[in-house]
Amino acid sequence: MTIYRIPDHLSCIIFDIDSTLYTNEAYAREQTGIQIRRFADIKGISYSEAEKMIAAFRENFRKEHGTSLSLGNTLTHFGIPIEESIRWRNELLEPAEFLAPDVCLRETLSELSAKYTLGAVTNNPLVPAKKTLAALGVADLFPVIIALDTTGYSKPHPEPLRRAAKAAGVPLSKCLSVGDRFDIDIALPLELGMGGILVSGVEDVYKLPDMLS
Repeated sequence: MTIYRIPDHLSCIIFDIDSTLYTNEAYAREQTGIQIRRFADIKGISYSEAEKMIAAFRENFRKEHGTSLSLGNTLTHFGIPIEESIRWRNELLEPAEFLAPDVCLRETLSELSAKYTLGAVTNNPLVPAKKTLAALGVADLFPVIIALDTTGYSKPHPEPLRRAAKAAGVPLSKCLSVGDRFDIDIALPLELGMGGILVSGVEDVYKLPDMLS
């Protein structure tokens, strides 16, 4: 865990979902895997070829722009609109096949929700995002969920964060972003005046109540 900034008057904690609120490599791979498989089928190429094409494009983008590009945004450069990749994920992702209720996570978030509004901002569409939170047994603890199809923008982009803060009824300066990828979940929030904590998985999330007390 790396603490970059905690707001002086913290009111809202905005969590990334995937690989932040759970640690499950198989499901993390499945989320990219289902999109690459469908892309490969459409292009009439092998999964390996599709994976290499996408990886090469993302690496070149990172070198040229100094930031990462989400898989959904990457696919747009190959002629797959965001709306199409959203449809793939809505149809194919079943988090409950990989995830189970996490009692410790629920206790952690319940304790945090007594003091702060909890939000989730994800690059997944709303349907799999809600399914994931439900599979973990914490869906009722998130009054604010901003997904890819809520705004049409993937992180890192200011609009999902602004929408989350607005839904929580607080300024960005009173929000803390918690996620597992610095360039996607932390760098932009810090630029916007938010707090930021980088975690390596859900085990770090368990530590938040003691750290923020």
